[in-house]
Amino acid sequence: MKNQSVANNIDWITILLYILLVGAGWMTIYSASLPNETTSIFDIGQIYGKQIMFIALSIPLIIVLLTIDAKIYDKYAFIFYGLGIVLLAGLFVAGKTIKGQTNWYSFGGFSLQPSEFAKIGTALALSKFLSDVQINLKNTNHQLIAFAILGLPVLLIMMQPDAGSAMIFAALALVLYREGLPGWYLATGAIAIVLFLLALLVKPLFIVLFALIIILIHFFLTRRAHRNPILSTLVLVAIAGFVYSVDFVYENVLEEHQKDRINVLFNKDVNQQAEGYNLNQSMIAIGSGGWFGKGYLEGTQTKGGFVPEQHTDYIFTTVGEEWGFVGACVVIALFVTLLLRIIYLAERQKSKLSRTYGYCVAAILFMHFFVNITMLIKLFPTIGVPLPFFSYGGSSLWAFTILLFIFIKMDANKVNEW
Repeated sequence: MKNQSVANNIDWITILLYILLVGAGWMTIYSASLPNETTSIFDIGQIYGKQIMFIALSIPLIIVLLTIDAKIYDKYAFIFYGLGIVLLAGLFVAGKTIKGQTNWYSFGGFSLQPSEFAKIGTALALSKFLSDVQINLKNTNHQLIAFAILGLPVLLIMMQPDAGSAMIFAALALVLYREGLPGWYLATGAIAIVLFLLALLVKPLFIVLFALIIILIHFFLTRRAHRNPILSTLVLVAIAGFVYSVDFVYENVLEEHQKDRINVLFNKDVNQQAEGYNLNQSMIAIGSGGWFGKGYLEGTQTKGGFVPEQHTDYIFTTVGEEWGFVGACVVIALFVTLLLRIIYLAERQKSKLSRTYGYCVAAILFMHFFVNITMLIKLFPTIGVPLPFFSYGGSSLWAFTILLFIFIKMDANKVNEW
């Protein structure tokens, strides 16, 4: 049977959502970086001018992604993954150190962050591995291989060190769960995070006593034939050992800036003019917008430059101040609609590779979106991750564009998959 044209099967709804987010993102960057003496919007000497250039360069990139054969992503998935690993490893030789982190290549006046592109290669490699009909994530060996695919880029990124970018890869654990990974892995990870945070707030003894009560209730409510006193005891010992080690990890393992971010989250000995300044100013900016905002280009906090790095990780504060609660909800709704659309498309894929990759795209975008916005309203520790399609930067825009449009091409090509 002759292959059908994929051009007629491109999902324009997803592309429209992409255009709306990129457009709204540029408008926000323009407002956040507008100098006192305005110049042309195409002035690449200004941040908004550079972003227009990045957006313009995305257009031929999109055309290439939609033109090339979708099978290339299946055939060369591990090659793309390997290139990402090489780029990450190369930072230790030719990388530029900024604020104590060696996670950029510098080319004249421009920089490239390979960790953004490594997510694409990792998503493709993981999808390729999971698409093998013989792979079963109930199998321990297969689990270890999947974790190794995720773990190698995470290890290299942590060595830079860049905990924020490394954490994004954790979102791919949701994809593993979707493809059959036992649920206790996610449950254990979630419980460990909760216990770690609790141990910073209350005495470990109280946590252990509470855990003991829960374990005893579960033990006696379980049928006698299914009771396992040894396992229950081991769980309690593991919890006790973990919570009593938190203080040591906090004082001796975490970097000073990482401790500061946790302290800011819990209001522990925070200097609002030092480590607490960024978050405090971002909350003031968002709160000052009220229901409908102060108006586009009218944000006093934004114009006064009170929020540092507002055009990058703190870009959403401009949305909150100038567009208000209603405008912020509209932006959030666009992101949620895009995520739901990707999941919908992923579920209707004929190949397991395309479906799994679709879920990888959704997971990565969700993690960026969730962390970036919740950190600005003090629901999550401050971590330097960009808001997809909104934050300033060529690396992040191109990486998110490639990530998304590879899937759009896969979806369009499903008419030729049997």
